[in-house]
Amino acid sequence: MSFNKIQQADIAFFTSVCGERYVHTDEEQLQRCASDHTEDLRYMPEVVVQPANTEEVSRLVRYCNGRLIPVTPRGAGTGLSGGSLPVAGGVSLDMKRFNKVLKVDRRNFQVTTEPGVITQELQEHLKAEGLFYPPDPASKGSCFIGGNVAENSGGPRAVKYGVVKDYVLNLEVVLASGDVIWTGANVLKNATGYNLTQLVVGSEGTLGIVTKIVLRLVPAVKHDLIMLVPFRSAVQACEAVNAIFMAGYTPSALEFMERDAIEWSMKYVQSAGVALPPDIQAHLLIEVDGNDMDVLYRDAEAIAGIVQQYDIDEVLFADSHEQKQMLWTLRRKVGEAVKSNSIYKEEDTVVPRAELPELLTIIKRLGAEYGFNSVCYGHAGDGNLHVNIVKAGMSDEDWNNKLPQGIRKLFAEVVRMGGTISGEHGIGVVQRPYMDIAFNDVQLQLMKNIKQVFDPNGILNPGKIFM
Repeated sequence: MSFNKIQQADIAFFTSVCGERYVHTDEEQLQRCASDHTEDLRYMPEVVVQPANTEEVSRLVRYCNGRLIPVTPRGAGTGLSGGSLPVAGGVSLDMKRFNKVLKVDRRNFQVTTEPGVITQELQEHLKAEGLFYPPDPASKGSCFIGGNVAENSGGPRAVKYGVVKDYVLNLEVVLASGDVIWTGANVLKNATGYNLTQLVVGSEGTLGIVTKIVLRLVPAVKHDLIMLVPFRSAVQACEAVNAIFMAGYTPSALEFMERDAIEWSMKYVQSAGVALPPDIQAHLLIEVDGNDMDVLYRDAEAIAGIVQQYDIDEVLFADSHEQKQMLWTLRRKVGEAVKSNSIYKEEDTVVPRAELPELLTIIKRLGAEYGFNSVCYGHAGDGNLHVNIVKAGMSDEDWNNKLPQGIRKLFAEVVRMGGTISGEHGIGVVQRPYMDIAFNDVQLQLMKNIKQVFDPNGILNPGKIFM
């Protein structure tokens, strides 16, 4: 697809829509929008535009569609697949001014929000109303709810509560033509035509720009208990995950961290709150939640009994709010800790939960075969394992040429096990070369045809998902 470069007349139009204060061509703003949390990738936009409402987005997109100017929506920039990177230049459409919670409907357990609201702030706003929005990605303290919708984010509590798609009822979306639509209705059941809402969720800004979001909510839970279980075998830690579910228990979170993950995280946050004997190879962080503490204690004790069947050290039960926060901080900071230590690639593998032990074994075998070191952690309760491959001592030649072969073989094994190549990070730029592993030509062409219907000129977030 061939696009036009930004001209001064285009800048003048953007300024007439949003005001001079919200149209940026200075180096600082362009650099800010040139990268996100994805590896070390950097693509410069030509201009950063910050609209304030749906009408402004509609006018901007309609104009860019007519002028064949690419438009890349941007949230908080916490993505891990390069979804918000303006690979074709053009406009970086910064949605940070869409930062209002518009309506909390307590009677119907719903909230209507703009996409630029920080996820954790939305959760805290709802908690004050006795309501709960469960999806909680690791970056929830900085990521935008709109970005979560674009990527269909998950997080630790997906194992019990589901991911973002399970909570989105309706979306206001600006199409490439500038037309504004609602994708569904604010109801819990909807069998009326094609499900446009779920089509837009996870589409990474390639089909339209989300300007309002209606989410379903659940009642807030009152209590939680957390335990940290140290294993002398990482494979056994993965085996224990399915044993807990087979025994009839569904934790609200069940996280896996191999030794390097928790060790690096402890150094990164300067915390010595967890003992790490030399023979410990992995940990499971297990949370149960609910409204009856007696039930939670019984569940926690039963789960502790299940993991005792494996070669473990002493189980740590968090006995204070501060200790719970410390354990969650260690888990949520693993990605940042790895990034601070080395150039890295993060692969977002997901398999049926019972296949986790085999997946971990294959990752380590491929690491030995292709010469890479990996730090593995993630949402073991739903089979979602993040594989952080660190460059460390790898040569540039091996990193650029040999490693992609190893990643391709890893994804082929993941698909063979019934899994796929992204659980919650999306495809964006970094997973594009591997889409042919997950889908055949017919499937890929169907997706490309859908993109063509929504965005005939290909201006919305070009260069993502498809090669």
